Amino acid sequence: MAEYVSNPDEAKEYWGRYKFFYFFIAMTFVIFSIRLWYLQIISGNELREFSEKNRIKQLKIPAPRGLILDRQGKVLVQNLPGFEVVLSPQYIQSLDELATTVGPIIGLEPEKIVARVQRSRRINGPFALIKLKENLSREEVFRLKRIHLDTPGLEIRETILRHYPLYKNGAQLFGYVSEISKKQLPLLNELYKGIIRFEQGDIIGKSGIEENLEKDIRGSDGISFIQVDAHGRETSLKNPNILGEKITDQDATHGNNAVLTIDRDIQEAAYASFKKLDRIGGLVAMKSDGQVLAWLSEPAFDPNEFAATISTQTWSQLINDPFKPMRNKVIQDHHSPGSTFKPFVALAALEEKKITETQIVYAPGVFYFGKRPYHDHQKGGHGYINIYDALERSSNVFFYQLGIKLGIDKMFDYISLLGIGQKTGIELAREVPGNMPNSAWKKQNRGEEWQEGENLSTAIGQGFVETTLLQMTLAYNTIGLKGKVYRPYVIQKIVDQEGKVLKENFPQLQRDLTQTQPNGVKISDKTFSIVREGMRRVANGDRGTARFWKIPGVQMAGKTGTAQVMGFSADQIYANCMSRPVHMRHHGWFVAFAPADNPEITVGVLAEHSCHGNTGAAPIVRDVIQAYFQKYHPEVIAEATKTKKVTKEHTAEKAETTEDE
Repeated sequence: MAEYVSNPDEAKEYWGRYKFFYFFIAMTFVIFSIRLWYLQIISGNELREFSEKNRIKQLKIPAPRGLILDRQGKVLVQNLPGFEVVLSPQYIQSLDELATTVGPIIGLEPEKIVARVQRSRRINGPFALIKLKENLSREEVFRLKRIHLDTPGLEIRETILRHYPLYKNGAQLFGYVSEISKKQLPLLNELYKGIIRFEQGDIIGKSGIEENLEKDIRGSDGISFIQVDAHGRETSLKNPNILGEKITDQDATHGNNAVLTIDRDIQEAAYASFKKLDRIGGLVAMKSDGQVLAWLSEPAFDPNEFAATISTQTWSQLINDPFKPMRNKVIQDHHSPGSTFKPFVALAALEEKKITETQIVYAPGVFYFGKRPYHDHQKGGHGYINIYDALERSSNVFFYQLGIKLGIDKMFDYISLLGIGQKTGIELAREVPGNMPNSAWKKQNRGEEWQEGENLSTAIGQGFVETTLLQMTLAYNTIGLKGKVYRPYVIQKIVDQEGKVLKENFPQLQRDLTQTQPNGVKISDKTFSIVREGMRRVANGDRGTARFWKIPGVQMAGKTGTAQVMGFSADQIYANCMSRPVHMRHHGWFVAFAPADNPEITVGVLAEHSCHGNTGAAPIVRDVIQAYFQKYHPEVIAEATKTKKVTKEHTAEKAETTEDE
């Protein structure tokens, strides 16, 4: 075996490389030493504090939103305890494995969980919590707890769920809550700057009262501190501390309660009547001083579905429904008022002396203006009638003639004072003004002069006239009060958890039409009395269009209306409305106040595509007014019912006696 012989010359050949290697090792040692010196000496305290904080997890404690109560303290919107499952993306080790494990427990497809997490990481960043499901059942909570320790990133948290015990009843008024969107976040932080600081994941009011009272009923979130392990899971160590100092939790502050003017009993009576007749449309009932007692918009949605995580399918159904359940039809939709507009024209004509209380006018079945025929709703017309008859029977031809005599600008001067074509000022978002036209409006918006023939369609609430249900109810309330215009309101007061009143609203008289207005117009007490009597006959006269819906002991005064949704040819105008497709059927209106001589309540109903105000809307108004008097004046209903029963028995006895004779 050959021996290895060291060659000094060969070693010298590699000496330069050895020096470089030794230098590299020395520099590495120096760099590490400097870095360790920097971390331990210079930044030691800072990094130690960071390390301490890293093992402490700060959790937000959502503040319970304030309750929403009716005028007598009955619950309209409340909170319920619940559980939700959330993910902390930064702690997830295997997203596919987590989705496969958790998905079957909470009823979500694993692919949807993966997609949701990936979308959240992309939009909200890698640290934003992701809610998988709210309102967990007990079984779901139990099964998730079992896998919690073996599933990094998974958390089961106690939460507060907003609950709407009336479900769809009044949904558009009360509104709903949902998670703040990324788009809303900067906008709301700017809007509530210095008052509320919103964060991703916060639950906020998205519509209705919930949205309007966000800063009043929201409350202040609290903070809870827990110690976690490297996977973000809570450890068993209680009372965590940082640098030896104990951290104190901060309790959430409950939001203030809102007391509405709504009467839950009247609200439920309205809803029951609406559903009994299977109507779509809207209803509003108010006291004579502007306090709203009931508010409906149908079809509606269940706000409880938004308080939890609403499904894509449910959301799709809501936004694609042709009757728009998400819209508040009381203030967001405007329609032609039809014959419910006639009392306004009567006020103007009487005050302008275009007609008198006793003047007789011939009202045939057709009125010709130029060569064009304008039809009455009754084919044979009404013959010779006065203003009382015209209102009671709802003669179109009578009001065609008044429209010609008045002209559009005179009609505008009077009717705009009733609030038609203007926002009412109700404390809700997205109210629309509608439209009360005049000649200047048409010139500005259509670039055309007003045509005299357009006065006819305007006089019966068609043409360019567009009004909301709330405007109509307010206008009728004004007639009932002989000219007093009150601002409608639905929020009575805000109170804290001890019952202390923080804010309060009171009836607000906006104007009195018996006094001269800025446009020089006023309406006399006598004029209001004449129109009120005509409206009383609508519900109580022998030929009144709403005579079938009387209330024992209480006289209503109001007006029915039928508003066409499209034009019809002369041979189709008298065709059976119910035989047409739903979208071609007329809208039915009825607005009334009671008692007729001293109003306490005014109720307006728009029953879309119900064909007639008499059968479509009047029975609902009757039910609501009757419910009001049964609650607040039961003796009136009881006495009238007793008297009616005695009268019937007497009549029956008399008939039997006559028959015996």
